[in-house]
Amino acid sequence: MLTISWKSVRVAPEAPLMRALEIISEGALGVALVVDADDKLLGLVTDGDVRRGLLRHISLDVPVREVMCTTPTVARDSDTQEHIMTLMRTRTLHHIPVVDDQGRVVGLEWLKDMTLPTPRDNWVVLMAGGLGSRLGELTRDCPKPLLHVGKQPILEMIIENFVSYGFHKFYLAVNYKKEMIKAYFGDGSRLGVRIEYLEEEQRLGTAGPLSLMPEAPKDPFFVMNGDLLTRIHFGRVLDYHRQQQADATMCVRQVEETLPYGVVDLGENHRLNGITEKPVNRYFVNTGIYLLEPHVLPIIPKGQFFDMPDLFRSLADEGKHPVAFPFLEYWMDIGQVGDFHQACRDVKDSF
Repeated sequence: MLTISWKSVRVAPEAPLMRALEIISEGALGVALVVDADDKLLGLVTDGDVRRGLLRHISLDVPVREVMCTTPTVARDSDTQEHIMTLMRTRTLHHIPVVDDQGRVVGLEWLKDMTLPTPRDNWVVLMAGGLGSRLGELTRDCPKPLLHVGKQPILEMIIENFVSYGFHKFYLAVNYKKEMIKAYFGDGSRLGVRIEYLEEEQRLGTAGPLSLMPEAPKDPFFVMNGDLLTRIHFGRVLDYHRQQQADATMCVRQVEETLPYGVVDLGENHRLNGITEKPVNRYFVNTGIYLLEPHVLPIIPKGQFFDMPDLFRSLADEGKHPVAFPFLEYWMDIGQVGDFHQACRDVKDSF
């Protein structure tokens, strides 16, 4: 168990939620401590609190106090390390604030072994068969998943990211220049993982290649487009999926769009009821990251083009339980040449 510098993850209750999110991401602990001017603990904010706020369409400009947990589990500075560790394990806590008799924060305990990747037998299916035609000359002689972003191909970065969360079983759905991809990754032993291939004879969309799986997995499995860079926490997606008892989970990201005009509200007979200056519209967009239960596979037609939105619509029509997992971590869909160059800059600066 490690003692973390709690002062680096403090946030004031009146600070905007975006500031708490920055602290959560930068501190890599998944928590921000909400304190007053005297460091008295008022609450905690986790990435889960932020996610629930997003689902309620709360703006990231609202004060932290509107989403914080006001009754967090705490330890006393007089508690033994054994007692604190037992408290954390029995309540499945990754971290616990330590306070004095006046409720002021004096420390933050963190179970180090909880940060180590838990080995996960869940399969990961990466869609790597697209033409990448929007990237022009870049993909004429090289499939998009093998384009280097920084020092590595995009697809290798994706696999290593999953590995950092304990995943080690992969299917690569391949079509365009598939022999180059198979030659590069082989059976995955170079990366310490197991890789098998789903070979499309024709393009099958973003869900159709799943019909080529030789057998249904035993556990929920990830499906992700092979041209994405992201810092999403895959372990939390899996936990969320299980908590929601979902049949399928789509990872979504909030996008804000500011209209650079005043929007006029007109009533009957052209009466002007009001004007809203530069309104902000917020949307959740599909990020190309999914988690599916094995029993959804029979919905996917064999050998036919079938996209992932089609699967989610089918599940909803059948009365199943598809859900959304909103996240705010880094995400870049490398669809255009400009996206590719931006991803190269992002990797150079931040990865």
